This record gives sequence, structure tokens and C-alpha cells, in this order.
Amino acid sequence: MAVKEDDLVIVRPEGLYCPQGDFHIDPWRGVARAVITHAHGDHARTGSQHYWGASRGLGLLRERLGKQSPITPLDYGQKLRFNEVTISLHSAGHVLGSAQVRIEHDDGRVWGVSGDFKRDADASCDPFEPFRCDTWITEATFALPIYRWTDTAEVAAEISAWWQACKQDGQAAVLFCYSLGKAQRVLAELAALAASPSDAASKPSPDETVYVHGAMPGLIKTYRQAGIQMLPTDAVGNQPKGTSFAGKLVLAPPGASGTPWMKRLHPYSTGFASGWMRVRGGKRRLTYDRGFVMSDHADWDSLLRTIDDTGAKRVLVTHGHGDALIAHLRERGIEAAMLATSFVGESGAADDLETDGGALSDAVEMPSSD
Repeated sequence: MAVKEDDLVIVRPEGLYCPQGDFHIDPWRGVARAVITHAHGDHARTGSQHYWGASRGLGLLRERLGKQSPITPLDYGQKLRFNEVTISLHSAGHVLGSAQVRIEHDDGRVWGVSGDFKRDADASCDPFEPFRCDTWITEATFALPIYRWTDTAEVAAEISAWWQACKQDGQAAVLFCYSLGKAQRVLAELAALAASPSDAASKPSPDETVYVHGAMPGLIKTYRQAGIQMLPTDAVGNQPKGTSFAGKLVLAPPGASGTPWMKRLHPYSTGFASGWMRVRGGKRRLTYDRGFVMSDHADWDSLLRTIDDTGAKRVLVTHGHGDALIAHLRERGIEAAMLATSFVGESGAADDLETDGGALSDAVEMPSSD
């Protein structure tokens, strides 16, 4: 489908661009005005002259972009004028402070840019807020019917049961999860499980410390400062040499797998919390002892539900399993097409990988931080 002359969002070498407002959304190169949907590394990059982002995620944006970066925070729903358009940010439910961008032109047209989003309940961030629009730009990370998520509380109970089993076996339970978003969600869901009235033997103690990789403490602190309730944590590196982690839950980014850092955790069992764990027998799943299906992106049903909620007659898909979603939408009479946004940096690595804690190795072989 060809780009239309009066489109409110187009693709430029720097990324998504609104010509009528003269600003970019999540640019992958430095620009004059950047509206940022959230703090993951493929959405928030340094080098721009000024940034706008959700107030709820300001602390994370400063962690990502630098303490002195020129960032103007916007409350969800707050309106901001850019030339011929008015924008507002609305909760995307992806990670703390994640936002969708609503763009309304003076002629009445409304476009929505989803960023990354999910519809499932999440104790670590605000829920998704749908809004109506004429054209919807959506991610499609898990846009296949095989991707349907289990209730997160059930997944938290599975993680806790595995942890308790490891404790009985005298092993550390090393759970690999992305440093920004997934680690905090796991900690928040386990805290909610610990506080629940359930008397299950596998329920964690509310005051039991979870040990974390050095990439995580600063981000966890930012979540705590935002009022997110999580289990207590301490860094593995803060513990005296020779400390045994038997029976402890340890959170680490995927990039830590197979590195010398793991040696001090022996003996251990490994798990991975990700939407990619939905596919049994896959290469990624076989790398770990356990797979836990916990995603920070919309599944197939949520993608379709959200498109229905927007009422959009035109849908543009940015990344992921776009072909399957586009074909399905066209069968339903919705105008749909790809809006290619991937960018390969100088290193040759795909910069649209979400690198959460900042290291590209955190996202090895993963098309997104989920």
C-alpha cells in the first residue's frame, strides 16, 4: 500500500516522523524533537535535542538517556500542540511509563501509534488505555494465533513452585529475564502472590530476598520509587565471596547465560520468562531447564481486540509477524500494510532489538525484549 500524501506519520531515515507536527516518534538517530514511547533501548536513544515522554516513566528515561537530558514529561492524557497537530500520551501497559501516542490533526483526523503494548494485567505498570482513531500503527511481535498468554498470576505461581523445588534440591533457581520491565514484573507478581490469601506451600515468603544481576538494581530502584511493590532484592555482586545461593531465586539478563558470572551460582537450575517460551521444543526453549510464558507484548487475541477497540479503518504494522496480521485484517475488510521501521546500526546488529538494561547481549537471538 502506497504512502498517502497527507499521512500523519511517515518513515524517514531517522524513524517515524509526523510532517504536520515536525517531530519524530522513537527515532533511531538524533533529531530535533523526539516523542518517546518508553525506555527500552530500541525506542529511547541518545542524541536528540529534546525529548517528550510520559511522566510515569521519567526516571527510566533519565536512566536510559542520561540524567541531564532535555526531557519534558507529560502526564497521560495531557495535550501538547505541535504545529498543525495535538498529541497526547496514553498508557500502553508494556512497562512502567510506556505510552501510546495519539495524534489529532486540525482537520479532525486521528492517528494512533502503539509503541510496544500489552493488554494483560501487570502489577508493575499502568493498564493499557484504548482510544479511537482513524489509522492505527501497531507492533506485531507475537501476531500469530499460536501466541495466546496464560494468566500472569498462574505463571507467577509456576515460577514460585519451581523456585521452591530448587530449594528442596539445594539448587539456585536462576531465572533469565530482561532487566527493564520483565525483572520488575516478576518481582511484583511474586510479591502479589506472597501477599495473597492462598496457603499454597509453594507461595514465596514476602520478606525473602531475591538476588539480581548487576544490570538490574538501578532499574529496580526506579520502579520502587514509582511505588511498585516487589519482593526484596540485593545484587549478587554485593555478597561475600563464597556465598551459597542454594535455594535462592536469582534474576539475570539473558546475556549472562554461559558467562563466568554464572560460576558462583553453582549448583543451579535455569529458567527463562518470555513469550517466546510458548513454542515448545524451539531452540530458545531447549537452552533452559524451564520456560515460563510471560510476555510484555500483546498476544494474537489482544492485537485483534485492540484494533477493534480503536475502530481504525486503516492499520499499519511496524514489526514482528506482520504478514499474518495484515492478511487477517484484509480478510476482515480493513486496509492494512507494513510500515517498515527496522534499522541496522554500524555494528551490523539489528538496533530494533530491545536491549533493556543497555547491553545488546541481553537480547541475543530475540527480536524483541520479551
